[in-house]
Amino acid sequence: MRPARLSVVSAIAAVAALTAVTGCTEKSDSKAAAGAVRVTADDTSCDVSKKEFPSGHVELAVENKGSKVTEVYLLFPDDRIVTERENIGPGTKATLTAEVKSGSYEIACKPGMKGDGIRQKVTVTGGTAAARSPEKDAAVAAYRKYAQEQADATLPKVKVFTDAVRAGDIEGAKKAYAPSRVGWERTEPVAESFGDIDPLVDTRADGLEKGQKWTGWHRLEKELWQDKKLSPDAPGLADELDKDLADWQKRVGTAVITPTSMANGAKELLDEVAAGKITGEEDRYSHTDLVDFKANVEGAQQSYELLKPVAVKNDAALVTELGKQFAALNTLLDKYRAGGAGSGEFVSYDTVREPQRKELSDAVNALAEPLSRLAAAVVK
Repeated sequence: MRPARLSVVSAIAAVAALTAVTGCTEKSDSKAAAGAVRVTADDTSCDVSKKEFPSGHVELAVENKGSKVTEVYLLFPDDRIVTERENIGPGTKATLTAEVKSGSYEIACKPGMKGDGIRQKVTVTGGTAAARSPEKDAAVAAYRKYAQEQADATLPKVKVFTDAVRAGDIEGAKKAYAPSRVGWERTEPVAESFGDIDPLVDTRADGLEKGQKWTGWHRLEKELWQDKKLSPDAPGLADELDKDLADWQKRVGTAVITPTSMANGAKELLDEVAAGKITGEEDRYSHTDLVDFKANVEGAQQSYELLKPVAVKNDAALVTELGKQFAALNTLLDKYRAGGAGSGEFVSYDTVREPQRKELSDAVNALAEPLSRLAAAVVK
């Protein structure tokens, strides 16, 4: 689930507690390229330095001058996401890199990480995006296959969950809940790029927009663990979840995937961990956060491994550091497997105490910083 749907208070608290787990969100943005499009965000405006720029590798240099945590998106006209950066704290800066073809787009700033955002229309001129090497094409093709495989494997697992809900089998549904989410969590940036599916299947109660009906995994999670009973709406909610995820499965093949979107998506998955899993807010009723946590890390690592042949040519030191930090985080996560390192199940997250959560947070921070530089290494 996109951290944007945290309450503003929770988002600010999470950023403060985790020291803004965004490796390319910093006080100084001296690394931004001279030709970058500068985006200045505050609580009431979203100003861009230029509204027309050439296609190819585009860099957005963002500065948050407001009092609220914000996020910035580059969007297609139909609200699909080209690239995004979340949890940009007050007084900080961030850099986004994307591979963009000619056409019309919008840059959106979301103060408080809520709503449709303050938007500016921009035009990308020229032909197509920069030509890609065979290595980059191979990475994109492999990742597209991976995303489709994850979606295909998710639907049967979801059906086990929803069948149990429809049958009124609370214990069966509880057992199937976390496994049904793994493929989604591994590839969530692809799902979020469509804009309309994530709110239907993965929104929490405090992330609902005004007038939005609460559907999806977390609505059923609340009934199963907190209410300890299934409502009369539960069978219909199960049907909707099946339908919405089938829609996701069909659309994965149409997603816009580039080397930079893969790199940015890997970083977004670490942001997901920081904003929802470390805090225990994602699966707050079931406490199965570590399953989602591991899936996010696996998805990020898949993108990294596929991009490694490209990145190692441009920044071998970065590749070495990423390999080290992924290994360290995975080793730490293995400590929380219910049956030991070889077990497929994790302990309930409510048994993980604050010092242990701080250790996990530090490991996420240590990976997030170099991972934020992967997109730049890919486009060098």
